[in-house]
Order: sequence, then C-alpha cells, then structure tokens
Amino acid sequence: MHKIIPVAAFDAVVFGATGDLTMRKLLPALYYRFRDRQIPEESRIVAAARSHLGTAEYRDLAAAALERHVPAADREPDTVTRFLDHLAYVAVDGAGEAGWEDLANLLAEHPDHVRPYYLATSPSLYGAICRNLSAHGLIGERSRVVLEKPIGHDLASARAINDQVGKVFPESQIFRIDHYLGKETVQNLLALRFANTIFERLWNADVIDHVQITVAETVGVEGRGGYYDTSGALRDMLQNHMLQLLCLLGMESPLSLDADAVRDEKLKVLRALRPIPAHEVPMRTVRGQYVAGAVNGQPVPGYVTDLGEDRASLTETFVALKLELMTPRWAGVPFYLRTGKRLPQKVSEIVVQFRSSPFSIFSDEFAREPNRLVIRLQPQEGIKLEVMTKEPGPGGMRLRATGLDISFEETFNQRYPDAYERLLMDVVRGNATLFMRRDEVEAAWAWADTLLNAWADRPEPPRPYPAGTWGPTAAIALIERDGRTWHEDIG
Repeated sequence: MHKIIPVAAFDAVVFGATGDLTMRKLLPALYYRFRDRQIPEESRIVAAARSHLGTAEYRDLAAAALERHVPAADREPDTVTRFLDHLAYVAVDGAGEAGWEDLANLLAEHPDHVRPYYLATSPSLYGAICRNLSAHGLIGERSRVVLEKPIGHDLASARAINDQVGKVFPESQIFRIDHYLGKETVQNLLALRFANTIFERLWNADVIDHVQITVAETVGVEGRGGYYDTSGALRDMLQNHMLQLLCLLGMESPLSLDADAVRDEKLKVLRALRPIPAHEVPMRTVRGQYVAGAVNGQPVPGYVTDLGEDRASLTETFVALKLELMTPRWAGVPFYLRTGKRLPQKVSEIVVQFRSSPFSIFSDEFAREPNRLVIRLQPQEGIKLEVMTKEPGPGGMRLRATGLDISFEETFNQRYPDAYERLLMDVVRGNATLFMRRDEVEAAWAWADTLLNAWADRPEPPRPYPAGTWGPTAAIALIERDGRTWHEDIG
C-alpha cells in the first residue's frame, strides 16, 4: 500500500463550480483525496459561480454529483457527509463586481491557508478573474491559479491569455493543467525510460523503427458542438495531450526531477518538431469527419446531425499525422499520431515498435516479427512488452508473439488515483512538474499554427468515415505507404 502524505491546509476556490468539469471530475477527485485523509480537516472547498445559490443548495448538487460519478462501493455515507461539510458556496461574477467582497471575507477567515484558484470556466474569463483577484487583494505568496485547456485557439490568443494572467501571477504560481500528465502510466514513462537501463539504451533510431500514439474516443461531440466546431481534433486533443505524450517519449534525460529541469527537456522536443511544409501536407496529414454509423452495435448519427445545425462543416473530428523530430536520437524515426471521435473503442495507447532482426536462424514465418512495447493509458493502465517465444509442445520450433503484461492496478493490488486527484494535490504542494510552462504552450501552438495555416490555404473538406471505424481509409494509406500498419490489437 502506498503511503498517503497529507498536504498543507488549503482553501481551494473553484470558479465555474456549477459546470460539468467541476461536477464530473473535480468534486469526485477532491472527495477521494478527502476520504484517503490526504486533505486536512481544516481545509475548505469554496465553490464560486454566477448562480444565486446558498451553500446548502450547492451541497445538494455536489451530493448528487458524487452519486453519479463515484461508484457506490467508494461512497462511505459518513465520509460523504463530512466532505460536504467542507464545501461553501459564494455567488461571484467572474467578469464583473458582484460577489467579490463576499469571497474576500470568507477567505480572510484563514489567511495562512494555501489558496489554489481553479478556473473551470471559459478561457475568455481567465484574464478578468485574475484581475479581480488582484483588485480585491486575494493573491499572496501561497496563492496558485490553475488554467484548464484550451489556452487559446492559436499562438496569438495563447499569448494574449498568458499575458493577462502573467500580469497578476508570477509564472511560478501558474499551473496550466493537462490531465493526461496526471495519469499513472504517463508518469511511468519517466520511470520506464530513466530508471531502467535496458530501455534507455534502446531508446534511439538505431533500435526503434517507429512510434505510434493513438487517442480514440467512441463518443461524438456530446453537447459540446458549439465549442468543438470552432476547435476540431487538432486543437482539442493533438496540440496539447498528444504533443505532451510525444515530449515525454522523445525528451532527453533531465538533470533531476525538478519541475523546470523536466520542462526544459520537453520544450526542446517541441522546438525540434519538424514543421510540415505546405506541399507535404497531403502526404503527411489526414483530416476526417464522422458520418452516420454504429458504435458498440448501436446506430449513431453523423457529426453534422450531432451539431444540430442544417449546414455543412469543415471541422475535423479525426486527424492522423506523420511527424519527425530533428534530433540525433530520433533522426529518421517517424512518429504516427491519430485521434478521433466515434471510433470503435475508447483507448489511449503508445506503441514503440523496434526494428526487425536483420537475420534469423528460425524458419518460422513469424521469426522476424518485431518486438513492440505497448503503453496503455486507458482504459486499463499498464505496459506490455511483446516478445517472441516458442509455442509449447513437440513438433519443432514454432514461434509466436507473447506479451509480458503489467496491469498496474492488478500488479499493485490497489486503486490508482484519478489524474485530477494527483494534479490537484500537486497544485497545493506547489509542484509544477506535471504542468505546462508558458513557453511549452506557446511552442506547441507555434508548431500547430503552421499546420492549421496550411490546411486553411487548402480548404478541402474533411474525408468522411463511418462512425465505428478507425477513420478515413487515407489514414491507413498514410502509414502503409511506408510499409507499416496501425496497431489495432487493442484489448
């Protein structure tokens, strides 16, 4: 059993406290940390939103959220009651003047507490909320601000948001959250690479043939059509989550686990990403949009129907790319990335495929099948190394690929905290290792803008793909023209 280390007492203020993110992710995460006694009893969670509610009414909403999003086996009635007692509600207009004096009076009761401000709001409100926090004297040395994605929709807007927040908070107090970095397997990438000599010495172009990163969703836009249609798969998923995974795969060893040491190395990866020239866009990128089909045996409508608007859309719900890193370690190794909605399975995984043996003493047709390292981020976090072994029994030397499989939850026989649980506690501690620095965000947007501009210069509609399939056939051609294939033995 891992040791639970309590954090310092805090007053966490959650702006956007009646929204979906708070109800579905933040409150359950805080409940689990409270249940496991990592949150001190004197801490408070202050819910802030424009709705005119009382604390008792908000606690009723929170109780309903826990009932929906926390399994019954994990809901201990006495613990739930005690957790709800730590919730307070203040009606605050983030962009206006209403409610700020009430919030200031409430926080003044515990001036020595750590104060994380979680902005679970539209990014358009980040600047205004931060200005109001400053104007009402609510920022001190123990304050932190947490920014949810998306931080802008291009480089210019990301810089504008960073400038607005940076005028109020120093960079050391700004926590740009990417929940993928809080996943157990993502953090295990650091351990896998830098704590195991066997892998670090193989982690280069001499041994690795290519790398695949897949983030697949079975859902459609799920009521987020207004946001998603101005975003698309590249902005929503690839520019942040997937590039962060690429950074952890491709980075050099940091000098330590200090936050800036790790983020310095990630920044180098982003700056080493080779831009995709306009003339290479048709061969190195695929954009798709789902049409009606079936997922898990159930019929589902197409993207345009999900939008609820009688018009065509040029927004991509699927994207596949072939990327390269311009570094000595990775020269000539392609990275294939794909993400999309309405795909056959909900899965996030990384596949590191090693080169085939140049010569084999075995006559078996599978003898030269390459080894693979499969890192599963969801739904079941774990690591599988595929190696060739002899099939048991007489009759000659017959080989087959066998997985050396580690499921973290089964191996360690314990529940693993959700990504938000870990990241929220890191905010309280002031540990920014798993959060993005300003220059990281802007470097990612600088690269993404070149591709977005190239697509805008060639305004072709996304390729249709039936819901429940692995995207347009062009995505298959993207990798197979190089003599490779997507890993779809997912289970």
